[in-house]
Amino acid sequence: MALIEIRGVTTIFGPAPPTALRKLRSGLDKSALLGSGHTLALRDVDLDIEAGEIFVLMGPSGSGKSTLLRHINRLIEPTAGRVHVDGQDVMALRTRELVALRRRRMAMVFQGFGLLDHRRVVDNVALGLELRGVGQRERRTRAMQWIERVGLSGYEERLPAQLSGGMRQRVGLARALASETDIILMDEPFSALDPPIRAQLQRELLALQAEQGRTVVFVTHDLDEALRIGSRLAILRDGAVVQVGTPWEVLTQPADAPSADFARHVNRARALAIGSALAPWPADLPMPDPANATDTVDADASIEQVLHQLVGRTDPLAVRRGNVIVGQVSMSSVRALLAPPDRVSPRQVPEGSENRSA
Repeated sequence: MALIEIRGVTTIFGPAPPTALRKLRSGLDKSALLGSGHTLALRDVDLDIEAGEIFVLMGPSGSGKSTLLRHINRLIEPTAGRVHVDGQDVMALRTRELVALRRRRMAMVFQGFGLLDHRRVVDNVALGLELRGVGQRERRTRAMQWIERVGLSGYEERLPAQLSGGMRQRVGLARALASETDIILMDEPFSALDPPIRAQLQRELLALQAEQGRTVVFVTHDLDEALRIGSRLAILRDGAVVQVGTPWEVLTQPADAPSADFARHVNRARALAIGSALAPWPADLPMPDPANATDTVDADASIEQVLHQLVGRTDPLAVRRGNVIVGQVSMSSVRALLAPPDRVSPRQVPEGSENRSA
């Protein structure tokens, strides 16, 4: 059973969503629904999100990804459908049970920061721990660890108004991480950051997931970012799930023509990790030492970062994850991965299965 199960979620905004839903079920199209003062945000979404993965909700503005994220912790109620977290029906929870779920199982990073303006940075970061009853000294210690990790040491006594937008976004990120929940919901958390800081925090997120195995549901409209950090991606368009798959599957087996056109313009070498081109280590070769940086590369390094080690190389290059060799890559496997798709595979999305999880 998946940690998070989303089944048949349909969301309509407007004066009378239940009435609009009945009309939708009877055949009213989206434009006619809009004419009646209603907006169809999501339609019949089914998704399974596994424990310990970074699951990315990807799509253009207005595709419904942020709305879907907020259904997981029930900040927004769907018009129809169910959301289960670890087998628990989130839509059936009473207020006290829902508050407990949010405090102990989930943290959220908002695109708009969501900081308390009257509280110092360290107190904002420690908020989740405070709500869970953690003592003042311990929560300050934990908060300071995450403040340092997101690069804000020296700013812990500042108020949010004294920080730049990017710094406030990092405070929100640190608060979510400090809460130590096993599920983190992230709504475009790096959108206000400069490219170097954005890349640094993407690496930190990947390291955190590798170290602690937290489940991250991450919203972005940036395909490069989605491919870089996602274990799996769900691509949304007009409120429906178009495709679910790994970064490699999304790039090499696009679901339809718009997805193929989108994928064709991605810098694959920058977006894909070298682990995407992984093959088993040859049984007839001795296993290299994972600590030898000359003959091994980190599985999460981008292909672009590793290419110089592959040029002119005839023997395989070992790929490590932590202190374990997980396979090997070669220039030929990387070339095959970087070749853009010439056409859409007709087998990727059989008729009538657009919302089926991979």
